[in-house]
Amino acid sequence: MDKKIDLMFQVWQKRNISGIFCVNRTDATEKIMGLIPQGATIGISGSVTLDQLGIVKRLETAGYKVFNQYKLGLSREDNLLARQEGAQADYYLASANAISEKGELVFFSGYGNRTAGVSFAKNVVIVCGLNKVVPNLDEALKRAREYATPLNCKRLDWKGACFIDGICRKDLCLFPEYKRMCCQALIIEAEVMPGRLTVVLVNEDLGY
Repeated sequence: MDKKIDLMFQVWQKRNISGIFCVNRTDATEKIMGLIPQGATIGISGSVTLDQLGIVKRLETAGYKVFNQYKLGLSREDNLLARQEGAQADYYLASANAISEKGELVFFSGYGNRTAGVSFAKNVVIVCGLNKVVPNLDEALKRAREYATPLNCKRLDWKGACFIDGICRKDLCLFPEYKRMCCQALIIEAEVMPGRLTVVLVNEDLGY
């Protein structure tokens, strides 16, 4: 591992956050499958990284109960219910918008299921590529707001103020003129419960 990454893993130990380094996405998928026992229920957040790993389909094929709000044909009510149940599942899978070299994890959320699941699910697995690692917390918040959010608005046809040109206008991005995506922000600085939160860091560029 790079020295900066090695130091970040050492800091995570002091923050009660477990870290796993994976050489590629295949390695990451296998490591995640090994973390989740048979019979566990699983919640997920919307994530390009999880899509790139194909982990949700892999878990469903293996017989796990996945509260998947993205299944085709769900009504709005069932979609919201899947988000609520997923946030209370045995395991919650997500990706951060950014990670600082000091170990802080930054998440933005629209509906809140992502921040709820990450902060309070029984077990949490966060998967990120090295492209999401930035020097400090200020840069992590900037990356989440000014880089990841505009790209996700484009991907999801979500009409935030940054949708057209990718420029964040957080003071203007309010309802009803705009459909704001970054409604909630969560910073994980540490964990009270050792072992609850695991970060799987992948030696690839993944997601936004």
